[in-house]
Amino acid sequence: MTVSTKKQLQRVAWIRFFIWLYALGVGAFYLIIWRRTAPNKQDRLHPLLPSDKGERRRDEQTPLISVIVPARNEEENIVRCVSSLLEQDYERYEVIVVDDGSTDKTSSILDELAHTHPNRQRLWVLRLRDLPTGWAGKPHAIHRGVQEAQGDWLLFTDADTWHAPNCLRSAVVQAMQEQADMFTLSAEQELPAFWDRTLMPMAYLGISMLYPPRQVNNPRSKVAVANGQYILIRRAVYEVVGGYARPDLRGTLLDDRDLARVIKETGFRLRFVDGSGLVHVHMYKNLDEIWRGWRKNAYLGNRGGLLFVALQLLGLPMISIGPFLLPLLMLFLKKKLISEQEAVLISATELAPLLAYRFWLNRMLNVPWYYALTHPLAGGIFTAILGQSSWRVVMGKGVDWRGRDYHTKS
Repeated sequence: MTVSTKKQLQRVAWIRFFIWLYALGVGAFYLIIWRRTAPNKQDRLHPLLPSDKGERRRDEQTPLISVIVPARNEEENIVRCVSSLLEQDYERYEVIVVDDGSTDKTSSILDELAHTHPNRQRLWVLRLRDLPTGWAGKPHAIHRGVQEAQGDWLLFTDADTWHAPNCLRSAVVQAMQEQADMFTLSAEQELPAFWDRTLMPMAYLGISMLYPPRQVNNPRSKVAVANGQYILIRRAVYEVVGGYARPDLRGTLLDDRDLARVIKETGFRLRFVDGSGLVHVHMYKNLDEIWRGWRKNAYLGNRGGLLFVALQLLGLPMISIGPFLLPLLMLFLKKKLISEQEAVLISATELAPLLAYRFWLNRMLNVPWYYALTHPLAGGIFTAILGQSSWRVVMGKGVDWRGRDYHTKS
């Protein structure tokens, strides 16, 4: 055997080694993330049946709840959201909608609800004009709503949500039974369009990888996050930690995560449970809204700093696009380096766990199974979103949301 032949065989062996290493790494990643992010079955909201008159009388001994809804330019969502909140079967609650300087029809729609809805006596509309320096819009709106609230518990919910009639009562009862100080629900996502179904599973993958529900619910873990679409918190706890008036929370764009972090660091009990079927949300209407919404949070919501973000920018294409390209690469190389049988085995090693995880995730999100094939497209788009978000924040270009700019260098 000549020296050149030995070198060629060594090169082939190394190429096959790295291909196998990559395939095994991809397969292991999806098996691990599946195990790591699957919520415990008990970590879900247990819906209570509609109460009879006797149960309603007992409700009068339960705490007063102040529901606070920050709303800015929500003309498409506000009727469904506020109507669903005014029709809860819990007896002791008020709804405070904070109109945060809306420039569309939100204000006039709220006026009509305040005059015509059968349960309008529960509704209070607070109108804001200017945003004070140092504040982000949503923390400021919630802060002002809390100042008007009378409840023993506070519920922060978004204007693009809507709620089953028994949602509030179910959440309050379970939060008290579990002795939670902050009780937050994941919402059932409404995903009617192609881009919703393509991108939301990838967003879920990223969020659950960074903030696994089991670790969030583990008091010994430092991992903390909440879903700003539904946060129920004891008022006394909110006031003890300083709420959104704290200097480190006033300007945050990750208001839910950062409040949860403060709650957990202070030693209070955080519970994150699945609210599917009881609270619903349709976050974005089109690709442009999806891009802007996730660009706002992609860099700021990461854990581990700039180095970890750089690793994600490299790793995300490797676990989302690469696994679908590798079989094509092996098809090109198989006559020279890899047999057909080995190529099939390598492809199965990486794609079987990936597709199994995606089928499970699609089922959780009520997305058709075949959207698993859009995994590479979603990975490419989220890589671009994360890259642009990181560049804009690091370079001081800022991120924009609801007509306001944040994290810009003056």
